[in-house]
Amino acid sequence: MKLAVQHFSHSSEIDIRVWESLENRIFYHQANFSDAEGYSVLKAYLEQLDQQYGTQGNRLFYLSTPPDYFQEIIRNLNRHQLFYHEQGAQQPWSRLIIEKPFGVNLETARELQQCIDANIDEESVYRIDHYLGKETVQNILTIRFANTLFESCWNSQYIDHVQISVSESIGIGSRGNFFEKSGMLRDMVQNHLTQLLCLLTMEPPSEFFSEEIKKEKIKILKKILPIREEDAVRGQYGEGIVQDVSVLGYREEENVDPNSSVETYVALKLFIDNPRWKGVPFYLQAGKRLPKRTTDIAVIFKKSSYNLFNAENCPLCPLENDLLIIRIQPDEGVALQFNCKVPGTNKLVRPVKMDFRYDSYFNTVTPEAYERLLCDCILGDRTLFTSNEEVLASWELFSPLLEKWSQVRPIFPNYMAGSLRPQEADELLSRDGKAWRPY
Repeated sequence: MKLAVQHFSHSSEIDIRVWESLENRIFYHQANFSDAEGYSVLKAYLEQLDQQYGTQGNRLFYLSTPPDYFQEIIRNLNRHQLFYHEQGAQQPWSRLIIEKPFGVNLETARELQQCIDANIDEESVYRIDHYLGKETVQNILTIRFANTLFESCWNSQYIDHVQISVSESIGIGSRGNFFEKSGMLRDMVQNHLTQLLCLLTMEPPSEFFSEEIKKEKIKILKKILPIREEDAVRGQYGEGIVQDVSVLGYREEENVDPNSSVETYVALKLFIDNPRWKGVPFYLQAGKRLPKRTTDIAVIFKKSSYNLFNAENCPLCPLENDLLIIRIQPDEGVALQFNCKVPGTNKLVRPVKMDFRYDSYFNTVTPEAYERLLCDCILGDRTLFTSNEEVLASWELFSPLLEKWSQVRPIFPNYMAGSLRPQEADELLSRDGKAWRPY
């Protein structure tokens, strides 16, 4: 384990004293998820460690397990009194972290929640979405609400459209069994991209606290219009070349049905029915086996309406749209593109860019998303975790589309590994007179 910490640490070297202190408090206990005796033994073992190290009975259970076992584990933890149901400032706490997926549709999400409600207090449940732990994602609300420059024009009067893109160069690796049950919409769009959309579009909360932020996100989710089938594109990669390496198509991957209809790419056009965003299209895309790994948000502003820079008055002034680019990975940061006069006697205008990067500006190592989220859970701060209401509202939006897709067999594969995306995804924007930004 020490070698792994050294390998993956952002620091040049680990503090050996800190490591030795941690190493002496790492223990391993093995049991079967369905073995009742295993939970009894675990309870006794934890109580022994409490006595030995004075940890006062505090418990954090992290279900980084196949989702099929979530309910069984939750019931057994409660049955063997590993959850506390009365927790105050002076009492020990027990908390539960659940990894996505939180169900595979609205019905299964409700079933999972019923199990949670029957076994543990909702305030003790932390639904983790690692995207919410990324520094740039946390900064979205600050960029919006701490800067008049942006908040004053953060609406349909000034914004033409928004693109949220997640590009992955990897395939599904050894996750064939899992991915065959999920697909890209369930794996990425219903959670990660939807959370980004909420932070980008929500109204300012009355206070910067967990519950107020969640209330505003839920309001936005309920205002997203139902997704029309013609505004959704799904794709699946075939064999191709990614970064000079030949790779298999999805159907040839390990543990994948050779006739699979599971999507590895999704593109959507969404609309939010409220005064701030009425008429503004939000384009979301996420895919595997694309040319490079990147995640970003592009806010594309409308072109200036002033006649000073039209083709008649300024033939050398082909104005570009102003852009605000929020880079989530890699190279977390923010870039602003705007039009500027080129030095010289001609009236020549070109777009220029101001670029801010966290690592170079602050000269510090940005914590990994999970570092922040685990620390918040230990401290009892639920701000960056997803609520049950958000999960259900998201499934209410996407379940009808998934149901429609399940009834129509697509023609797959429809994009080569290493290509930009399916042709249909380009057409989704081109018919609106727009185009995807480069990855």
